[in-house]
Amino acid sequence: MDSNKKKYLARKKRQRRVRASVIGTSQRPRLNIYRSLANIYAQVIDDEAGKTLVSASTIDKEVVTQLEGLSKVDAAKLVGKIVGERAKDAGINSVVFDRAGYRYHGRVAAVAEGAREAGLEF
Repeated sequence: MDSNKKKYLARKKRQRRVRASVIGTSQRPRLNIYRSLANIYAQVIDDEAGKTLVSASTIDKEVVTQLEGLSKVDAAKLVGKIVGERAKDAGINSVVFDRAGYRYHGRVAAVAEGAREAGLEF
């Protein structure tokens, strides 16, 4: 097994362990992060209903226009702000943060920081 496969499986194992305790409800949905090499995605999910309530990513049309000249960390912070604003507009004030097995560092921390600046509590 190559090292990339081992890293992927280790992250999936951490993700399953975290998901056992981090569950999104209609009162307090889950803010989920997915980080690829080039982009970052954030979704606010109600696990009880199985629905994505709001989402934002670096590939959204309105976000792409604002990314000119930004680093990946700054882009992640912008995505966090936008998902936070969209959640506030949808009437969501409090969420549970799901880092999906990634370390709380760099782009993942930037999304959380941006969402907090937009007014989400977690």
